[in-house]
Amino acid sequence: MNRRGFLAGTAAAAATAAFGREGVSEAGPSRRYRACIIGDSKQGGYGHSLHLVWALRDDVEIVGLSDPDEAGRARHAWESGAQRTYADYRDMLDKERPDLVAIGPRWTVNHRDYLMACAEAGAHGMLEKPLTPDLAAADEVHAAMEARHLKWAIAFNFRASPEMALAKRLIFEEGIIGEVLEVRARGKEDRRAGGEDLIVLGVHLFDALIYFLGRPSWCASTILTEGHPAGRDDIREATESLGPIVGDTLYATFGFKSGIPAYFASMKNPETDSGRYGMNIYGSRGMATIRMDTYPMTAYIEDPSWSPVAKDVQWKPLPGLPGASSRKPEQVAHYAPIVDDLIKAVEQDRRPAVSLLDGLYATEMIQAIWEAPLHGGRVDMPLKERSHPLTRW
Repeated sequence: MNRRGFLAGTAAAAATAAFGREGVSEAGPSRRYRACIIGDSKQGGYGHSLHLVWALRDDVEIVGLSDPDEAGRARHAWESGAQRTYADYRDMLDKERPDLVAIGPRWTVNHRDYLMACAEAGAHGMLEKPLTPDLAAADEVHAAMEARHLKWAIAFNFRASPEMALAKRLIFEEGIIGEVLEVRARGKEDRRAGGEDLIVLGVHLFDALIYFLGRPSWCASTILTEGHPAGRDDIREATESLGPIVGDTLYATFGFKSGIPAYFASMKNPETDSGRYGMNIYGSRGMATIRMDTYPMTAYIEDPSWSPVAKDVQWKPLPGLPGASSRKPEQVAHYAPIVDDLIKAVEQDRRPAVSLLDGLYATEMIQAIWEAPLHGGRVDMPLKERSHPLTRW
């Protein structure tokens, strides 16, 4: 079996196909849901407006919002339409007993505690990425939700896009650029380049790689600080509460069962934004590109030399490119596929298409980059050691 056949047969198993081939689950209210929102204006806010996601649904009533910051609590309650407000999320969960919870803070420092409290309350929900600072906490919250049959989605909005499903089918399954030979991904490479970029923005790229290629079987990495190999003395806290980080430049290679290698890099960059955030996919008959912060995200060229200038080849959009979502509120329309699918997962008693397990797998790729130096530069996956690697450097 060639690699395209392998991917067509197995990559779908790495991520639940509940969004459909290029679409999303249709919203179809069958019951009313009570929903709450957990935010913290001083520690990670509400992510990318996660306090508004329940407004995408007519069958969800927003009964409560928690935020320890009084001013932030009032503002976000007004924006979301929450009926009641609380300073403490535990108090809110105890009094409101919601069906659904949106956890907004993008800082991971409290994610484990938020999720465990929601598990105790018996609530389903949606979490801002990344999942947790380390795999031990990720394992714990995933197990807690599984034991209680609770359905949780994570805010991997890029992967939930119908455009990504189209890219997967045309590039990795039908071979619009021929046999895929390799994938090269880069972080945003702004002021957070290196360790922080790896967590905050690399997590989207790793989730996409798993969606396209399945889970990796090994990782090799090189980590630098100011041009020298990073060591224990270079470990520091991120500018946001994400746990320890190291390196302002890093390179990683991941191996997959398909035989297709994938590379990730993030380099120190004085510019505010490199414009390179995304990935290039190289095939035997052409090349495709995915840029995470643009619409459309995808384009391709039909040229085995991968040199559009040399042969005057033009970039083209993928055929069948879906249009932008018209769902309201507009600023969270990109979350509509995740929210709709979460509701269906609750009603159908299945795992959401973008679940905590996907967040765990993406976190494992992050941790593997820091784990590899402890094993001579290369480590097998899944990782056996689940504690944070930088606590063992």
